[in-house]
Amino acid sequence: MTAILSGTSVAAQLQQIILDTESMEVFLEAFAGHAAEVFSDTAELLCGITLKHGKRGATVASSSAEAKELDEVQYGYGAGPCLHTAMTGDVTLVADSRTDPRWPEYFDAIQDRGYYSVLAVPLIIGNDGGAALDLYAKEPDAFDEDMVRRVLDYAAEASATLRVAVQIAGYRQTNEDLRSAMQSRTAIDIAVGIVAGQNHCTQEQAFSILRRASGNQNIKLRSLAERVVESVTASKVRTHFSD
Repeated sequence: MTAILSGTSVAAQLQQIILDTESMEVFLEAFAGHAAEVFSDTAELLCGITLKHGKRGATVASSSAEAKELDEVQYGYGAGPCLHTAMTGDVTLVADSRTDPRWPEYFDAIQDRGYYSVLAVPLIIGNDGGAALDLYAKEPDAFDEDMVRRVLDYAAEASATLRVAVQIAGYRQTNEDLRSAMQSRTAIDIAVGIVAGQNHCTQEQAFSILRRASGNQNIKLRSLAERVVESVTASKVRTHFSD
């Protein structure tokens, strides 16, 4: 993960992480690690990112396997602080899981793992809410008012960068889809030319021949086209792109 630079804004640090990662999944993992590192002042904290899926939740990133487990154990009970924040958009503070009455089954589970404090704050990803930044500490009363304020400020600044990351991920996927479509079109166009030459027919007739053969053999048109080209050229079809 990119080292945290003293005096650099949260947005600048997260933007650098975006530049250093190639997928949304990797970025979110790095983001969770960044958040855990930022707030582990006097004691080590763990971080998970909970995303709402209808009435259920999913951990999309975590600073460690243990953090993911602390997030996911509550999904089996269908309730917990992180789910509550992801669903409602409210801040959820658990000062001491041994005395908090709200989610007893979940609290029993995290106490068995040695954790007593939880802080969940809302994140905005894309155009919707439905996400939470979850911090876990082994000490009770780990999150005082100043810490809660700092985490809220961090989440507010991070949300804008997360929206940028979502948009970039969408653009990357669109770019890959376009490349795939162009590669498919290239193979088909070359194959049509080969079939037209072999059968002394028009392009339209050659395309119809390929399409019928594709249906009869129950294979995709692109795959059949690539086979036709390889049978003549002994090499695979490649589309060249200029970035």
